Amino acid sequence: MKNKELGIAVVGAGRIGTLRARLAARHPSVGFLAIADLDPQRAKALADAAGADFHSGDNMEVIERPEVNAVFVSTPEGEHAAPVRRALELGKPVLCEKPIALSLKDADDMLDTLKATGGKLRIGYSRRYKECFLRAKEQMAQGRLGKVIGGLARVYNSRAQTFAILERDPHATPVLDVLTYYVDLMCWFLEGNRPVEAVARGQHGIFRDAGYSAHDATWAIVTFADGAVVNFGISYALPARFPTQGQSDRVELLGTEGTMLIDDDHKEHLIYTEKGVPHPYVPGHQLNMAFLGSNSAGDWALGEFWGSLGNETRAWLDHLVTGNPTAHTTPEQARINLETTIAIERAVATGKAVKLPLETR
Repeated sequence: MKNKELGIAVVGAGRIGTLRARLAARHPSVGFLAIADLDPQRAKALADAAGADFHSGDNMEVIERPEVNAVFVSTPEGEHAAPVRRALELGKPVLCEKPIALSLKDADDMLDTLKATGGKLRIGYSRRYKECFLRAKEQMAQGRLGKVIGGLARVYNSRAQTFAILERDPHATPVLDVLTYYVDLMCWFLEGNRPVEAVARGQHGIFRDAGYSAHDATWAIVTFADGAVVNFGISYALPARFPTQGQSDRVELLGTEGTMLIDDDHKEHLIYTEKGVPHPYVPGHQLNMAFLGSNSAGDWALGEFWGSLGNETRAWLDHLVTGNPTAHTTPEQARINLETTIAIERAVATGKAVKLPLETR
């Protein structure tokens, strides 16, 4: 017998909200599912696909439903604050997509509401739930690298996906929207050791010519409180037909007693087909050659969704039922992630070193 004690609201019926809703609908403890989107037709379409019990074009109506006792906020990045704060005010735990916000003011407003309500908020940095990074965190927890003195985290993707992100929100630049994953990972691996300075350079061209302010490539050196130095790099401007379906990345950690190298470029599983492989993020975009497994969220296989976002969603729903600890990013850490990516972009813009924490007044 299954105890259907969770009433879930998914706010935002885009790509990630769709995955969250479909995964929640399959969880044995979810007895009520509601979908909200500012586009009522999109809310209805997802509700129909997921078998939801209720849908609306009003985010607050769904959050306020009495049957709802937990909320996923999967709106565009700059629209997280209002639904998160309303859910917290009603005493409903929230898993919000990363980044926590696109401005420190919005992040601080959410943290102020969290403090005032004593609620529960976590941020969906799903890379923490990819198996290679979970294994890496275990090695860090066992102390096998000794003191970390430096490292590297770099990520590549094609411009086809970047244009789709920028069309959704021009302010969701590759640094703020994607490099944030790797800032979070490094802060997680170096737990308790926060960034204190960023030096960075960027290259304009492809995206600027298309009318966006995003850089084609950004490289940064971030110094942590104990002196550890980490190189962060991102280029989301690879050719549109480059075989990646999402993030192709590499993470390295250098310690006094060990070294860890994580190759996550996905070149080990290659397909070529004349029929084309649909891109998981960009509608209508196909690849003849693809790195399978490079879709950042995961993949559907044999009727189930496998991968980091599936792991993260199930772990959150399990946590709501059992209360067991989880690896989900705290809002305080998410704010540090946001502050660090803002500092990187500021360092690019000024050509100067930027100290952290940032002045917010």
